[in-house]
Amino acid sequence: MPNELDSPPPLADDHAWRLTHLGRLMGHALRRFDARVLELMTRDPQVPLALSNLAAREQVGAAHIHITRHLAVQGSRLTVLALSAGMSKQAMGDLVDQCEAWGLVRRESDPQDRRAKRVVFTVTGLAWLQAFRRAVVQAQAEFTQAVGAPVATVVMLGLEAYASGDGR
Repeated sequence: MPNELDSPPPLADDHAWRLTHLGRLMGHALRRFDARVLELMTRDPQVPLALSNLAAREQVGAAHIHITRHLAVQGSRLTVLALSAGMSKQAMGDLVDQCEAWGLVRRESDPQDRRAKRVVFTVTGLAWLQAFRRAVVQAQAEFTQAVGAPVATVVMLGLEAYASGDGR
């Protein structure tokens, strides 16, 4: 009598579900949205030229957007920033190092605890943040135009509800 662990169960002929399930579609949509945001930022005349060039040469990527999305305007400790972005402290530290070298952020003493450091936007970083805002608004408008306002509204409401769920 064969053991069920000896051989894998036969696979169904239809594998389309692997390409069209919700997680995969959301992943593709996020990558497309982030790519469009970065493209718009490279063309923004208010973004410092050096940063536009980095983004245009794909030196700035979606990972760097995590800092833009998650860094509080008043600054954040690295551990809080990493947790907010869903990244390891080490990975976020590497991104902060790059962004610091580019003049987007700086590390400074935390006023609550002088032993601790927090990451804050520089003046250039705040200009980058404003460009990010303009690009997000434009990319969202393009999404709405592509799928129609009713669908865009339903998608936004559905994603908000799903993202704020309790993990079930």
